[in-house]
Amino acid sequence: MLLVSFIFPLKAAKITAVKVGSKISVTIDGKYFTSYIFSGDEKYPFFYPVNGPLSGGSVTSMRNGEYPHHSSLFFGCDLVNGGNYWQEGLERGRIISVNAEILKEGGDTVIISDECIWSRPGALSPVKDSRRYTITSVSASVKQMDVEISMEMLIDVTIKKTNHSLFSGRMAADLSVKNGGTLVNAEGESGEKATFGKASPWMDFSGKRGDFTEGMAILQHPTNPWYPSPWFTRDYGFFSPTPMYWPANDKETVLKKGEKLVLRYRVIVHGGSVSEARIAELFELYKKAN
Repeated sequence: MLLVSFIFPLKAAKITAVKVGSKISVTIDGKYFTSYIFSGDEKYPFFYPVNGPLSGGSVTSMRNGEYPHHSSLFFGCDLVNGGNYWQEGLERGRIISVNAEILKEGGDTVIISDECIWSRPGALSPVKDSRRYTITSVSASVKQMDVEISMEMLIDVTIKKTNHSLFSGRMAADLSVKNGGTLVNAEGESGEKATFGKASPWMDFSGKRGDFTEGMAILQHPTNPWYPSPWFTRDYGFFSPTPMYWPANDKETVLKKGEKLVLRYRVIVHGGSVSEARIAELFELYKKAN
């Protein structure tokens, strides 16, 4: 079935990256894996495609017909001091990349960094953030992206209750529950009805593609504020650990000027089911990561 070397690969993969215009593209052992897109006409930076290790096709979707503001693998937030840094309409708010660069490439790791300003016409910028993405290959069938985003409040910030908040993934249609795929959390609860609003360390989406299965998991690091955040899930393929939809006072999240939040996630792009990809074991390793 799948390789036995999920945790310990037989040999290190060669991972490279190249920056052309407003895109940084990553290859693993000569195969295109993903691109970090930070174009000036986009709402926010994001990764697309995020190609599966078996099919070579993206496990995420982009500009889908139901919700065109879902951009594959992304980070944003709505209802921030009256601005919208999530949905369509650049005039409502944008997260602008100002310094995307490749810190490391060519060995067994690619590291991408970026600095971003949250901006809206006629309003003070509420947030600036710095991002670091570390891409590695666990095995031929498991690819990994470590995400660290540090948010600094430039002014007092109020985020009203919103389901549109922070790190998110939108799966390709063929991997959605609606089309026969599986959505499951760390507790083994499956599907939107069982997982919506449930706090869990990780969540995985996977589904059949021809003769094999592919998927993607999002893991929350235990050092995150609000860990483990409840998840906003949809059977059509969306999932996100979403603390702003369940704030402590059920109304809003208030952050003071100068306050900093450090958010860490691990994305696992895998062949096989959640058990075959050993997502639970990979999370235990992630828990120990500094």
